[in-house]
Amino acid sequence: QLQLVESGGGLVQPGGSLRLSCAASGFTLDAYAIGWFRQAPGKEREGVSCISKSDDITHYADSVKGRFTISRDNAKNTVYLQMNSLKPEDTAIYYCAAAPRTGWGGFIAALYEYWGQGTQVTVSS
Repeated sequence: QLQLVESGGGLVQPGGSLRLSCAASGFTLDAYAIGWFRQAPGKEREGVSCISKSDDITHYADSVKGRFTISRDNAKNTVYLQMNSLKPEDTAIYYCAAAPRTGWGGFIAALYEYWGQGTQVTVSS
């Protein structure tokens, strides 16, 4: 069974940091392009960050550039999203997703076939 599980979300004050993890079971993440997406209440899902299958390309939404960092630990079969300098507008459910048929998924959600259940991030004082 192919499964992605996100963890690391929670409540944090503005300016704080969180590290989200996306762990895979049933397949190895190093064979996939990975994306992080988020959806805030009343808003459409948006791409946050993505990394190519070969790890040579990363991309960030303008709203998180310079604050978030995506990385991959193949030994742990896990992809991370380090989030620093968090803002209230970062509040959302964060999802990781894997794209099996392309080396680069970008923020095209349709290219990602496997999705996690999401983890809630709340930035509030």
